[in-house]
Amino acid sequence: MKKQIRCAIYTRKSTDEGLEQDFNSLDAQREACEAYIKSQKHEGWTLLTKKYDDGGFSGGTMERPAFKQLLQDVENDKIDIVVVYKVDRLTRSLMDFSKIIEVLDKHNASFVSITQHFNTTTSMGRLTLNILLSFAQFEREVTGERIRDKFEASRQKGLWVNGQPPYGYKKGEHHLLYPEQPFANNVKTIFEEYLKVKNVIKLQQILREKQILSRTNKPIPKTSLYRILSSKAYLGKIVHKDKVYDAQHEPLVSEELFNSVQNLLKLNATEREHRTNAKCGTLLSGLLYDDIGNLMSPSYSKTKNKQYRYYISQAIKDPSKYERGQITKISAGEIEQYINNDVRNLLDDTLYMQTYLDEYSVEQQRLILKEMNEFSPDKVFIRTSIKRIDLQFNFIKINYDINYIIKYFATLALNAKFTYTPNDEVIITRVQNVMISVTPQKQNKIIIPGKANYDMKLIQAIVKSFWYNKLGAERKLPPEARNGNNKRLRKLRFLPPEIIESIMNGTQDPELNVKKLIEIADKYVEDK
Repeated sequence: MKKQIRCAIYTRKSTDEGLEQDFNSLDAQREACEAYIKSQKHEGWTLLTKKYDDGGFSGGTMERPAFKQLLQDVENDKIDIVVVYKVDRLTRSLMDFSKIIEVLDKHNASFVSITQHFNTTTSMGRLTLNILLSFAQFEREVTGERIRDKFEASRQKGLWVNGQPPYGYKKGEHHLLYPEQPFANNVKTIFEEYLKVKNVIKLQQILREKQILSRTNKPIPKTSLYRILSSKAYLGKIVHKDKVYDAQHEPLVSEELFNSVQNLLKLNATEREHRTNAKCGTLLSGLLYDDIGNLMSPSYSKTKNKQYRYYISQAIKDPSKYERGQITKISAGEIEQYINNDVRNLLDDTLYMQTYLDEYSVEQQRLILKEMNEFSPDKVFIRTSIKRIDLQFNFIKINYDINYIIKYFATLALNAKFTYTPNDEVIITRVQNVMISVTPQKQNKIIIPGKANYDMKLIQAIVKSFWYNKLGAERKLPPEARNGNNKRLRKLRFLPPEIIESIMNGTQDPELNVKKLIEIADKYVEDK
């Protein structure tokens, strides 16, 4: 007797249009899937009565109620096979697809697309599905571009299509903004008071005293005040990227008042940039060291239209004086973003930061921690807080001055006078496990464990190879597929399956590029 295989049908439609009909798209998908399951009855397939239908939910997100319930039931071992009409009903995201497959594999479940006949129990099946998902993701990105073009056209007409309206306005019909009292009057007060006190921290205090609050009846955060003070929406303008359009809504402040505030904001920003700890133009200059302790200094290269920034070991700049390690060059943007994220993670670690607040009362601790959570680390803060960063093959070590950090936020939260000297320095060390690729002749890369590194150039090259091969077999090969580059790309279908699978899963060698892939394919064909 065949083992009973429990099948669940999942259906999805991106919009709720037509769902009110007696027989809609979800019903059509389900009917086709039910017929397919019946055809496999001899294999022991049985249909579960529970329905998993998501009407009006995009395939670009996993935040769908029926889908989440489906995964929960898979994890509870209630489902053996998930049946869908087409793969893109399940998801349109390559990254989400990998997560779904991981859940299914972990619980010995699989899924079937009845119109595409795929089986996820083999590596080749996963490869085929990943190629298909690449096309689905491409289609989704094209749709996103069309939507963005529509938004830009609306902004050119002076309409507000950004979702939540700015503080002081409410959204009416046809994407028009209207003043909302008392918040509209509050906006003018915010601008006027900032000119008087010339400092956002003092402005926050004055607004609290005047009971000028947010829409949710809470004190307005510092970050929100900066956003209000710099928003051109209050001038009756709408900004899209680097373009400014005349809006159809009423301005809340005069142009003279707005310009005066902008000048003061720029002046304060300039003063911050010229403090002692921000004199250097590069964020980590003087702080970053390679794997044998050589200082890494900023450098750059230029193409016609773009500048690329790096940090380079002193051993590269002056090999006669310094011993050369394995970590010699790293992207400035990559390491700076990593450090920014680590600073943010440190400030968000409430339990850890609270261990350094013993000298403050419970209420003071609450205010200090709130300031930390709302703070956006700037260059001055990062360069003053961090004393040294060491790069190693399998970790990054960052030394922070925790005493400076605590006193900084105590000053902001409690309106205290900031007093600090180098003798007050207290160093803590955070060691973060990463992998840094060893490529002494080229650029080292940070690889965060457990984080997939999808390279769409590689994925698209693989997809093109299989696609052109398919068209060639059908004698439908377009002329552009016969030119030099695309002709070489067609060789990629001969790559070893493990290399293709690693690219589709985002676990490939970080130094891999299309040129190297073609070289590997050539060698593989020769060896055969």
